[in-house]
Amino acid sequence: MKWKRADIQQYIQAKEYIDTALIPLVPFQLSNETDLEKNTFQSEVLSVFSNEIEKELTGRVLLTPTYNYIKSTSKELETERINGWAEDIQKQPFKFVFFVTFDSTWKKNERELNGNLLWLPGIQSGDLQTKEMHAVIRDQVTQISELIRSYW
Repeated sequence: MKWKRADIQQYIQAKEYIDTALIPLVPFQLSNETDLEKNTFQSEVLSVFSNEIEKELTGRVLLTPTYNYIKSTSKELETERINGWAEDIQKQPFKFVFFVTFDSTWKKNERELNGNLLWLPGIQSGDLQTKEMHAVIRDQVTQISELIRSYW
């Protein structure tokens, strides 16, 4: 289920079955032009990836809105803010909270997160429309779906 009205209406009716929240973590920083194109591309890929995970695990997963943050901001501060999201989500109650990101800097703060971090090696560039890119994303979706299922 996605963060849209029709899906949330379904969620309210069947929330005892939906026990997993997926939160995409996406850096945003216009002031660093060096990484601007790479970060934008990774944001697009993560959006496609997150939507595919949600489709793969329909009936158990709620895909939340993307959590955007300034890349240069302290991860300790962002961890505190993200944990606020997780605490609110867990009140529903969601048993499992997964944060998904291409940003490897989250690995250093992984233990402080109120959920499980799914760090994916970043795809630096490419064309989202190619069959090769779809194959790479599909392969990662399959692997991450199996990992999430192992928590259930």
